[in-house]
Amino acid sequence: MDTQNPSAPSRAQSALADNPARSRHHTGGVIHENTRHTTRFVVIGNHLTQHKELSLLAIGLGCHIQSLPTGTPADIKSLASRFKEGTTRIAAALRELEAHGYLRRERVRTATGRIITRTISCNQPGHRREPADTGCPTPPRTAHRPEPRPRKALPAVPQPACTAPALLQQATDLLAALRRQDPRLLLSATDTEHLAPGVAAWLEREATPTAVRHALTTDLPADALRRPAALLAHRLAAHLPPLPPYRTPAGPPPPTRHRLRNCDGCDHAFRAPETETHCRDCRTAGATSGAGR
Repeated sequence: MDTQNPSAPSRAQSALADNPARSRHHTGGVIHENTRHTTRFVVIGNHLTQHKELSLLAIGLGCHIQSLPTGTPADIKSLASRFKEGTTRIAAALRELEAHGYLRRERVRTATGRIITRTISCNQPGHRREPADTGCPTPPRTAHRPEPRPRKALPAVPQPACTAPALLQQATDLLAALRRQDPRLLLSATDTEHLAPGVAAWLEREATPTAVRHALTTDLPADALRRPAALLAHRLAAHLPPLPPYRTPAGPPPPTRHRLRNCDGCDHAFRAPETETHCRDCRTAGATSGAGR
């Protein structure tokens, strides 16, 4: 009969010895049941899906954008209509993808002279290639397109002492309505988020919404506004109104004036609380006579 070797390591122990990083208490994990795709699939690198610095929302949004056919709108408004995360979170995720090279947004002029924003998805940051052929028509390429300049950060804006949601929402609504007064003041969700605290600081200093709109829209340049958000940020900081004047706190309340009533002793009218039934003279006379006894 064969004898067992008690010193021989078990299969599990051998696996742990080969992979020291594996936990001895590991009891589960993902198991892949993969079927090879033949249609409607996209290849996405693990450097994106397992990125250590990107948020889960940014990773998911990057995978979604890489799967879109060429020409599909990928702006904040279009993505917000497709997903429920909202414009603020989607804008933040797009900024993450831009910061790590997975996305570029360029402003280009069409053949009709209209300025549009073109979103460029990069499946490998740092490697520029021709866009993939997905069967969708692509915009005509210009003969010469210069490299996009790095986007400068917007000037800082004043910050309010109170960041109540209602105050920030009022400031956001005011900024969103500026395009009705001047179409050139159409702001992106990212620019509006940056400028809203500055408008809130004005409202906090008792500037009316009409005064804020007047300060932001009066005497604008006649030419096209290259960066309207930067102009508005400069005006919010440069023309910030002073703090409202100091108001002396209200003094003590005026003395209470009691209604007239008739004295139960002499029937004369006098003013006193309802608990008093005699006037002052009768009360004094009563106290004197009581002391004499």
